[in-house]
Amino acid sequence: VQLQASGGGLVQAGNSLRLSCTASGSTSFSRNTIAWFRQAPGKEREFVAGFFRGSDRTYYTDSVKGRFTVSRDHAKNTAFLQMNILRPEDTAVYYCATSTSVILSYFRDPRYYQYWGQGTLVTVSS
Repeated sequence: VQLQASGGGLVQAGNSLRLSCTASGSTSFSRNTIAWFRQAPGKEREFVAGFFRGSDRTYYTDSVKGRFTVSRDHAKNTAFLQMNILRPEDTAVYYCATSTSVILSYFRDPRYYQYWGQGTLVTVSS
């Protein structure tokens, strides 16, 4: 599975960005667990949002609830992260990741994901 992430950039606080993550090499992307993580300078990679396996239920870290929305287009093998009301503390490299085997208990742990996109930089200025 190869993941290609895109959509990052430089925006002012309060504005929006939409990240995309397109998968190739797999026919089961829609049934996999798909998650967005981010890593700010000097910090550990952290879970942002995602889907667990084929469920339509979405999960978010508390700091982005109400501002970010994760979605996916099964036909296009693509996941999205719509980020609204961006804050300077959202500045990070954002990664999409997928796993065929992670269990719910470790869903937010990046160590349990087999496939990663290359990362896309989001910079939010104040």
